[in-house]
Amino acid sequence: MMKTTPPPKARAHCGASLLLALALVALPAHAQQNTPERAKPMKLRLTLGETVLTATLHDNATARDFAALLPLTLTLTDYAATEKISDLPRKLSTKGAPAGSGGKAGAITYYAPWGNLALFHKDFGPASGLITLGTLDGGVEALRKPGPLQVRLERAE
Repeated sequence: MMKTTPPPKARAHCGASLLLALALVALPAHAQQNTPERAKPMKLRLTLGETVLTATLHDNATARDFAALLPLTLTLTDYAATEKISDLPRKLSTKGAPAGSGGKAGAITYYAPWGNLALFHKDFGPASGLITLGTLDGGVEALRKPGPLQVRLERAE
């Protein structure tokens, strides 16, 4: 039997396929998954009494960990005349998170040192330990109502 060598293009294709297969083996399992859900932003519904707001969560470890807690019903209280805050049932992952960020009006954030959720209705400068989870799609005025607000947070389909 005569041994044949594949043409150069076929050898290059086989080599590229082998490199791709080796690269996939080296990737962590979570990076190998097909991620059609991750390509589509996660939408959030916030119900404050008769007012319903929507938000878009970012694709980061802290936001995904927050989403795993949903649905949640929380009581938001005023803080520093710029945000509404509430404790969460548990601390969230901060893996890969920046050291801090600024709170823009409409930002949904996690303040890691205290383990609480913070929804900004006014801009605020940078704060160490503040991680942005997402952004309200509009309606930030609803958060400016003084006093405690009960909010239901859930995934929006």
